[in-house]
Amino acid sequence: MDISSTGLRVLRQIAESGSFTAAAARLGYTQSAVSRQAASLERSAGTALFERRPDGVRLTPAGLTLLRHARTILDCLTAAERDLTGTAPRTELVRLGLFLSAGAAILPLALTRLAATDPQITVTTTEGTTPSLVRSLRAGSIDLAVLTSRPPHRPLDGESPRLHVETVADTELVVAVPSTGAFAGRTAVHVDELVDVPWIAAPASNAEPLLGVWPGLPGRPDIVHCARDWLTKLQLVAGGFGVTTVPWRLSPVLPPGVSLLHVEGAPPEVRRVLVARLPGRPTPAVTAVTRAIASTT
Repeated sequence: MDISSTGLRVLRQIAESGSFTAAAARLGYTQSAVSRQAASLERSAGTALFERRPDGVRLTPAGLTLLRHARTILDCLTAAERDLTGTAPRTELVRLGLFLSAGAAILPLALTRLAATDPQITVTTTEGTTPSLVRSLRAGSIDLAVLTSRPPHRPLDGESPRLHVETVADTELVVAVPSTGAFAGRTAVHVDELVDVPWIAAPASNAEPLLGVWPGLPGRPDIVHCARDWLTKLQLVAGGFGVTTVPWRLSPVLPPGVSLLHVEGAPPEVRRVLVARLPGRPTPAVTAVTRAIASTT
């Protein structure tokens, strides 16, 4: 096979992004250039590498096989470039992905503990939804991911081999409300009381679910503000502009003016916090970062 490093990078980015369009945007290419690279890869491999679907692009079994080799090749090229330019890192690097609320609730404490126990390890981080972070793991763009799942806790994706997953903790969902006003001084709220309140939610799709409206809310919610950023959502709550669903783990970092209420009259909503990586023997640095994350519970 005659495959260029550019083609392998395009393959990896398509696997991570889930579409030719998103891969082109992240790589700084035109969509037609990405499509040409994809077609060239398939000609060189002599088989279909991409499955075009209405909801995006997925790698075929052959594409996943090539992706596993692409990760090794691209890592070796990066190491060679560092050796040749004299920029080899003096520390061990771990690329960590986190779901959106984990940055505030887990990351600072984990990094503080890691600095005390393993100062030779450098961690870089990126945020994303659980589906996007799973794609990044498969593509080799990150080494480790902090993810979340809901009952019945099915496998994170349908690819083979399955990711190696460890449970960090289970956390209850609660509702963040203004400390003044209708819910002032309370510790719980009945789910029926939440039907007509204004909600602050993150935009969502079937492929990329995001937190906001109470999952078991009866009826159609009145969503008045959409925001991905947790600080924005919580500051809107503090200002009295609505309520939003949050994991209880965020309680230590709430801004003034926000209270948390348990929801009654509905089954408890519990989310599991997971640490995931590709199968196989982890590096000592990945093991150390996993241990630091687990120690935050």
